Amino acid sequence: MPRRVHTDGAFNQPPPYIDVDLFTSDRVLQDAVAANGGGGEAEELSAFGRRWGTAEMFDLGWQANEHPPVLDGAVVRFDPAYHRLLTESIAAGLHVSNWQADAKVAARPAQVSRAARFFMAAQIETGHLCPVTMTRAAIAALALEPALVEWIMPKVWSRDYDPSFRPLREKAGVTLGMGMTEKQGGTDVRANTTTALPIGDGYTITGHKWFMSAPMCDAFLILAQAPGGLTCFLMPRFRPDGAVNGLHFQRLKDKLGNRSNASSEVEFHDAFGWRVGEEAKGVSTILQMVQLTRLDCAVASAGLMRMALAQAIHHVGHRKVFQKRLVEQSMMRSVLAEMALNVEAATALVMRLCRSFDLAGTDPREAARARLLTPAVKYWVCKTAPALVYEAMECLGGNGYVEDSLMPRLYREAPVNAIWEGAGNVMCLDVLRVFKREAPAARDALASLAHDAAGLPGVGEAVGFIEAVVSADVAESNARAAAERLAVLAAAAALQVGAPPMIAELFSQTRLAARHHAMFGTVVPAAKDTEAILQRALSV
Repeated sequence: MPRRVHTDGAFNQPPPYIDVDLFTSDRVLQDAVAANGGGGEAEELSAFGRRWGTAEMFDLGWQANEHPPVLDGAVVRFDPAYHRLLTESIAAGLHVSNWQADAKVAARPAQVSRAARFFMAAQIETGHLCPVTMTRAAIAALALEPALVEWIMPKVWSRDYDPSFRPLREKAGVTLGMGMTEKQGGTDVRANTTTALPIGDGYTITGHKWFMSAPMCDAFLILAQAPGGLTCFLMPRFRPDGAVNGLHFQRLKDKLGNRSNASSEVEFHDAFGWRVGEEAKGVSTILQMVQLTRLDCAVASAGLMRMALAQAIHHVGHRKVFQKRLVEQSMMRSVLAEMALNVEAATALVMRLCRSFDLAGTDPREAARARLLTPAVKYWVCKTAPALVYEAMECLGGNGYVEDSLMPRLYREAPVNAIWEGAGNVMCLDVLRVFKREAPAARDALASLAHDAAGLPGVGEAVGFIEAVVSADVAESNARAAAERLAVLAAAAALQVGAPPMIAELFSQTRLAARHHAMFGTVVPAAKDTEAILQRALSV
């Protein structure tokens, strides 16, 4: 439970922001879902939003973060609140729903529908979503090994969360984690020194991982050097004979945020693993998974931004200063409206990207769009989140800086998604790589964005800048500017399709056509536009 301060006779205090429908209170999310084919699921999404917006769910988020996990020998022990959050998310299918629906049918927006739920769950508690997103993304890599899929996938498909420490075959449901990076290499996984040697039906693996995500999971995708080169493996917690596998957790990471979730350092002592994909194809195999985890990073960051904005608007709507509610103060309205503009853009952008994933199986142009935009969207949305959450914190004044408020936790959570699954420079290099390796498809995707954003301010200049950078002999020095411009262009295109014309016009005018100031509140829309933006963000 959050700490409550009782002050006799206190007044001018906003009521708790609890028992809200996270879907129907968010007009921006509703419009973004509808614009990308999910309008028919509004009733189900509202039911999810009502459940996750209850005081009970908010309190579970508090409890899971106030009592972080501890390492106890071979197992990681969590507060019961963490397990209850995972029970809710897995029962809702956040780990598998996009796979179980027929994502190849355009009328079934499986990725969009699932992302809307993930977006709402992230507003309440993001740490428990790590094993959720790892499990759903690992399925893409496991598809390369039909023999593994045949017996393990029924366990993964299960909507029953089973936290027990038992062999895979004995469990009602399983979760999957990941371990890629090592001390000496970090992002450069080709520098990994962990080795894997064939033995019987699998491999014996020796080495270490500096970051093993979600070590409570039942099995992990890892990278190791096999005789043929860097290869992907699935390493279970128990060996096929039922003995505990050779994973030796050294310690849990003491992280800035994401404290409800465990991240560990681990050594492998002749651990058993099954090969996933061909030897020497480890990077390409794991990329099947990484695209999906990067997408979830962006969706979760957009959700964090949304909750920070909602907290700020709720506070200023009830708090009076100088005989007027804060929300009636013109400078505060400008700050809120500009924050809301970024939240609207991020929400529209991630939902449109999810639609590309939905359509990728039947539309090569959407598949190319997803490959190009995933790193750019992750880069821009995840890097936008910390500054926006900080500004929202300031809207609450000193109340936002103390742990009685939700804001400190949101602020601690905000940076992690920009770092995990490839930090900013890696994302920008990936954008350049797509333009280099898939030049015709990438340029076609860029032209499609320009078409969708046609008529908005700054579109032509943005396209010209991106083309100039990616065509240059030395493109890397301007890669960040190009990736940001690409993401902002994609956001403008998404707003053009799914938001009121005024929103798309103002966003493009201030983000594409003009140099944007570093601080929120420097863009001053017309009074009627400010009112419209704030009404879309949250009823005030």
